[in-house]
Amino acid sequence: MNKKLLFITGTRAEFSKLKPLIDASVEDGYHCCVFITGMHMLSKYGGTSVEVKKTSKVDFYEYVNYREGDAQEIILAKTIIGLSDYINTQKIDMMIYHGDRVEALAAAIVCATNKIRSTHIEGGEVSGAIDEQIRHSVTKFSKFHLVASNDAYERVRRLGEPSNSIFNV
Repeated sequence: MNKKLLFITGTRAEFSKLKPLIDASVEDGYHCCVFITGMHMLSKYGGTSVEVKKTSKVDFYEYVNYREGDAQEIILAKTIIGLSDYINTQKIDMMIYHGDRVEALAAAIVCATNKIRSTHIEGGEVSGAIDEQIRHSVTKFSKFHLVASNDAYERVRRLGEPSNSIFNV
């Protein structure tokens, strides 16, 4: 199997949710790459890119998407540029991302505009903050949805996503 999966990670918390899926994908014979960005790249947050790169049998690409003090829309724009540049050098069969941060939104936009299959993990959650708006936007740009509850499944379905693209895992 020569299918290439690209995982996007910007934080230690969401990487802990992606790691088992990355490991299972490698075990199933997929060629996996990890685009490391966000907080992973800053020493202020522990420089956790080192931890991500301990993942076996995976290719890595590191990208600094912000400087201290950058506004969220600047981080979003920089992430879109970096990810776009990266995918233009790679043949990606599917991109997988988690949650409600600007890294996930950038990934979803890049996938939608380049017709790359995409999977969003934990769509349909609610918080009442800007995170919820970002999460729902990511959902609308994504092709497949791995949700965490029946309530999240129903929210994603009510956003207009086809039931056969939503998986309650």
